[in-house]
Amino acid sequence: MSSLALGGYDIHRSYCYIFYLLVGVFLAENNICFSAKVYVVYMGTTTGEDPLDVWRQHHQMLAVVHAGSMEQAQASHVYSYKHGFRGFAAKLTDQQASQIAQMPGVVSVFPNMKRRLHTTHSWDFMGLMGEESMEIPGFSTKNQVNIIVGFIDTVHKSFSFAVFVYPGIWPESPSFSDIGMPPAPAKWKGQCESGEAFNASSCNRKVIGARYYMSGYEAEEDIVETVSFRSPRDSSGHGSHTASTAAGRYVANMNYRGLAAGGARGGAPMARIAVYKTCWDSGCYDVDLLAAFDDAIRDGVHILSLSLGPEAPQGDYFSDAISIGSFHATSRGILVVASAGNEGNEGSVTNLAPWMFTIAASSTDRDFTSEIVLGDGANFTGESLSLCKMNASARIISASEAYAGYFTPYQSSYCLESSLNSTKARGKVLVCRHAESSTESKLRKSMVVKEAGGVGMILVDEPGKDVAIPFVIPSAVVGKKTGNKILSYISHTSKAISKIFPAKTVLGSEPAPRVAAFSSKGPNALNPEILKPDVTAPGLNIIAAWSPAVGKMQFNILSGTSMACPHVTGIATLIKAVHPSWSPSAIKSAIMTTATALDKNHKPITVDPKGRRGNAFDYGSGFLNPRKVLSPGLIYDAQPIDYTVFLCSIGYDEKSLHLVTRDNSKCSQKLPAPSDLNYPSITVPNLKGNFSVTRSVTNVGKPRSIYKAVVSSPVGVTVTVAPERLIFNSYGQKINFTVHFKLTSPPKGYGFGYLSWKNGKLRVTSPLVVQVAPSDMGLMR
Repeated sequence: MSSLALGGYDIHRSYCYIFYLLVGVFLAENNICFSAKVYVVYMGTTTGEDPLDVWRQHHQMLAVVHAGSMEQAQASHVYSYKHGFRGFAAKLTDQQASQIAQMPGVVSVFPNMKRRLHTTHSWDFMGLMGEESMEIPGFSTKNQVNIIVGFIDTVHKSFSFAVFVYPGIWPESPSFSDIGMPPAPAKWKGQCESGEAFNASSCNRKVIGARYYMSGYEAEEDIVETVSFRSPRDSSGHGSHTASTAAGRYVANMNYRGLAAGGARGGAPMARIAVYKTCWDSGCYDVDLLAAFDDAIRDGVHILSLSLGPEAPQGDYFSDAISIGSFHATSRGILVVASAGNEGNEGSVTNLAPWMFTIAASSTDRDFTSEIVLGDGANFTGESLSLCKMNASARIISASEAYAGYFTPYQSSYCLESSLNSTKARGKVLVCRHAESSTESKLRKSMVVKEAGGVGMILVDEPGKDVAIPFVIPSAVVGKKTGNKILSYISHTSKAISKIFPAKTVLGSEPAPRVAAFSSKGPNALNPEILKPDVTAPGLNIIAAWSPAVGKMQFNILSGTSMACPHVTGIATLIKAVHPSWSPSAIKSAIMTTATALDKNHKPITVDPKGRRGNAFDYGSGFLNPRKVLSPGLIYDAQPIDYTVFLCSIGYDEKSLHLVTRDNSKCSQKLPAPSDLNYPSITVPNLKGNFSVTRSVTNVGKPRSIYKAVVSSPVGVTVTVAPERLIFNSYGQKINFTVHFKLTSPPKGYGFGYLSWKNGKLRVTSPLVVQVAPSDMGLMR
């Protein structure tokens, strides 16, 4: 069907709406009534219509499903999206939503979903020294003052608190000082929105924009009186933490209660910040998120950082608010960087669209550890942020021995609420367990032990043994192996004792980096031809700015892919400053092809908690390498039309595409394979005998240069490249090449290798990921 025209309707459209109006009257007269909920009605790319006409059109569409009542239509309307893309949000019954889905110009209709969120030694660890400049040898990044980074945050499941937070920004933080900064760029169209404890003067030359969105939240929630700061102000700390990680100013003595002390700054300290707060007490909703995307596109941000994502498994691209918003942002030249998720399991990675930049989390070489000394002299270390002190050794028991009431010893071993007998726990150190994949707060367990009279806690948590927690009593997290040794000591000793010492900062821990256990892994569950995550960056125990509204602290330490995402955002900002004409895909390519799969000791990167050898499903192209990103040599570029072709290749028809793009895009008769998208990684998830993919690289290095292919083939597959040499004669020259895959001996599962274009010290590397088709397993060719 053709798209809706604004300011006047043709005869075909008029008949369509008369038909839908009659249907609406029929439903109303027959008293068909269902409970209403908020839906997003997505209508593709905007075509420059007058915003007032857009608003009127949306009300007319809603009137159709409200028996012609404009009053009911206006009452059900929540948002109109009119800047970066077309559509609206409204309260509808399932029946009404189904009606609207059939109307001309509608791409998709989907329910309003809640989203979850998925710093500074880390920059020194990656090789970027200095205070304000963050200069990379051979390049000037002073233009970062003209780069605007937008931050959209939602609800965060913190590893230490496991509660909802309300993102935003605390503009008075020293990380957001504007001393020495020039006025905002002339092209900036954003605003500083006033609200509770926040007014226009709260912004400055550093934080140049701040908005908040809660119409979608208010439409869904019955009680909203508990909302903290109805404004862009940060009442939880998460928003300030992510923004300062990416673009915070230099702070001379950042520390968390004395831990991790030292100078700290973001990746692009002189870049501008614009904040879009979309989350409230019980969560955040798609309709608010899309409104933030819509405004950010209009405001003029250059990069968007999203420490959030859908829960796995992710749905269709155009029924997913983040995929929709990022598609239109990317089409406008805005790079969208997003976190991979914190579920940690195989195939759990989200933010899967190829136009997004998806970031996994890994460690640095810094730990925060507490020493555990047992009565027999055995000494162990565990992860902790607790500075509480035990004056003397105390009896240590398994929490299962302190079971109370109707709880079994097994249940009490997890230190659940009310599960501990205070008579048995008083004055003792308790060994508690944490259930894998549980969202229960580890911090809360220390509170449960304290409330029962315990003086210390050792928490056994294999997946989370490297995540530091600010426990309220002397405590430490250990893995299963250490936990079993401590429990064995308890069971073989009549009066076992222990002492837990306050946490301290430890530098030089090895191996580093390691992929964090919680970081979501590939393969891509939606389109396995696109490797996700794309890269990994520091996301374990990161210190950055905080909101004094929580704990009266200026800085805090957090873990999650939410913390990894802004590290990449910061580096992408520096690239944009040096190469302002580069497309989002060019910036992404520069970061991916210069990443490394080796740790600081030049050994393969490993994965927590067991230290297995990592692969591309853990870290994508590898660990972020900021010192090389500004001179990648070659880039894999992609334009919006390339993503349109990709959508054709995975089954979208021309009708659907026209609704999304609002242009004359067509799917060719001979469609390329999804693997042929000009992506910096290459994945073949269904190899049958022989298969080839094509790629194109653009020379952004020396005008006259020659690159030679170096290949490491996945096990059981022979990989060849044609041509084997790429000869460039000018800057910006593009050359195509073909990668051939031939099955030689069927491997089990996925195999991993790489293709690297080498020119002197320059290496432009792409991971190769191959899985044999089920029908070819066991066959030799």
